[in-house]
Amino acid sequence: MLESPTDAVRKLFGPSFADVEEFAHMLEEEGELRGLIGPRELPRLWSRHIVNSAAILDFLPRKGVVLDVGSGAGLPGIIVAITRPELDVHLAEPMQRRCEWLSDVVDALGLDNVMIHHARAEELRGKGKANVVTARAVANMSKLVRITSKLIAPGGRMVALKGRRAPIEVEDAAAELRRHHLKATVHEVPSVMEDEATYVVVCTRV
Repeated sequence: MLESPTDAVRKLFGPSFADVEEFAHMLEEEGELRGLIGPRELPRLWSRHIVNSAAILDFLPRKGVVLDVGSGAGLPGIIVAITRPELDVHLAEPMQRRCEWLSDVVDALGLDNVMIHHARAEELRGKGKANVVTARAVANMSKLVRITSKLIAPGGRMVALKGRRAPIEVEDAAAELRRHHLKATVHEVPSVMEDEATYVVVCTRV
């Protein structure tokens, strides 16, 4: 049985809800088939993936460049692009078939603020920097700092969506954070659909 978006979810996304719902429908129909979402994840698509991705929104600037590394199914990159049309959103994904999926979503939703890069984060070094680099389910904090640090523009930040182990990951990444002159802050963001909160780790230059 698939979840249905609640009134709280509709309110969360506001004017963007119709496009977010269309994106969710595409994932429901093709996510498992195209190897984007596991069959066990589909029943909780809204709470575990769509709403979870929205936890990042309050940590983004009003304008600028956002680079989502390891975009995969488009979580949180597509959610960011839908809800923040004024942002210039870049999606980096190393797998060709996932890039094709992202391209299909962008076309279906008519998103004109998205650029897709068939590349790993490391391959984008020297090709421009982002005001915010985002990541979800890509790597632990130590590795994430290593692969994204050189992609963050001066005055920018890296924002990672994490689970309840976020404080432990940040602690384990202390040496890596120091090496890259970054300071990490963990924010607990309550969900509008479930009891479990999302943890957002914001890394800024020091």
